[in-house]
Amino acid sequence: MEEIAAAKSQIRNDIAETISALSKNEIDEKTRVIENRLFEFANFLESKIVLLYVGANFEVPTENIIKRAYAYNKVVVLPAFDPQQFEVQLLKVDNPGKEMVPGPRGVAEPDAGKCQIVPIERIDIAIIPGLAFDEKGGRIGSGKGYYDRLIPRLSITTRKVALTFEEQILPQIPMEVHDKYVDIIITDKRIIYKI
Repeated sequence: MEEIAAAKSQIRNDIAETISALSKNEIDEKTRVIENRLFEFANFLESKIVLLYVGANFEVPTENIIKRAYAYNKVVVLPAFDPQQFEVQLLKVDNPGKEMVPGPRGVAEPDAGKCQIVPIERIDIAIIPGLAFDEKGGRIGSGKGYYDRLIPRLSITTRKVALTFEEQILPQIPMEVHDKYVDIIITDKRIIYKI
């Protein structure tokens, strides 16, 4: 257990170093390719209610993805985090410019006073953030377990899709019993279906 935690911590550090070494132009180009792949992806195009995220450090930036989702008539749902309960509230955001506030993780999130809660079973596709992934759908997140608790609550028919840079794909992610997998990973080089 402690060995796995140490291995995950090392992976987080290695990924941070790898992504930090990329230039802004490289990140922008990779992000554009991932974004275009997502908007050509049938499961995404067919979905109506989309769970997205606001990118934190070393995650694929999603600002433009969120903007484009409105142009595609998607209902955009974003997470609001409760660090005391380690829970995530899913909120419908109609106007990010007016309905977002600074969150406890240093990332903007929906204002619970201005946005309505979306029942988790209504989510058609969930875009799941992460720092590292493997081809089996294993993932390492921030270490707080928000998404490991959220993923099992999603409907069995809800596609769980990760966006990540190819540099964040590893041969194997050390997984613990409570860690959850994603179904599909979209990188700047390929789309990986969980094997």
